[in-house]
Amino acid sequence: MEVVATAKWVRVTARKARLVTASVEGLPVAEALVILQFTPRAAARDVANVIKSAAANAEHNYNLDTSTLRVARVEVEAAAIIKRFRPKPRGMAGSIFKRTAHLRAFVTDDEPSVQKRRRSVIRMPRTVVTAPSAGPSRVTPAPRRRRGAAASQADSAISTAETPTPRRRAAKRTESAAAAAEPAPEVTEETPAATEEPAPDAGEGDTN
Repeated sequence: MEVVATAKWVRVTARKARLVTASVEGLPVAEALVILQFTPRAAARDVANVIKSAAANAEHNYNLDTSTLRVARVEVEAAAIIKRFRPKPRGMAGSIFKRTAHLRAFVTDDEPSVQKRRRSVIRMPRTVVTAPSAGPSRVTPAPRRRRGAAASQADSAISTAETPTPRRRAAKRTESAAAAAEPAPEVTEETPAATEEPAPDAGEGDTN
C-alpha cells in the first residue's frame, strides 16, 4: 500500500532536488533518512522532511509498521518562480530568479519487484584470503603484451632502470681506479740455456 505526503512551494531548485531524491529511491525509510542526514546538499533537509511526513501518515492513518516501509519514489515538480531585480550600472537591472518546487514522497510496505533493485539487500563480494598450500607451485603465466599508455609507461620504466644514474657512474669510476692502482703481476720468462759449443779436440790442430 502506497502512502503519499506533499510539500509545496519548497524554496529549492527542482534540478538540485532531483539529484538528492535519486540517491534514496528504493531504500527503507530508516536508511534513506540516515543517508539524507549526511548528504552535503541543502535540498536533503527538505527531502528528508517530506519522507518523514509520508512515514507518519502511513503510521497514524493506516496503522502500518514504519520498520517495513521503504521509499517507493519521490516526485519533484517545478513550481512558480519568484522574480526579483538588482540594479546594474548604466541604469540597467539584473534579474534574480528564486525558484520553488513541489515535493511528493511515496512510501510503501510492499516487497519490491524483481525488476527494481533494492540496495539494502545486495551483498558486496568479499575477498577471501587463503593460506598458501603445500602442494607444487603453480607456473606463473607470461605477462601479456601491453598496449597504448600502459606500454609507454612500461617502456619508460625499463629505460629509466637501464639508464646509469650518477651513483652507478661513481661506483664504476671507483672500481676502475681501484683496478688501475693494483700492481701488475710479474711475468717471469724462462731464458733458454746457452748451448755449449764443443771444445776442439787436442788431436786436432795444425800439423807441421
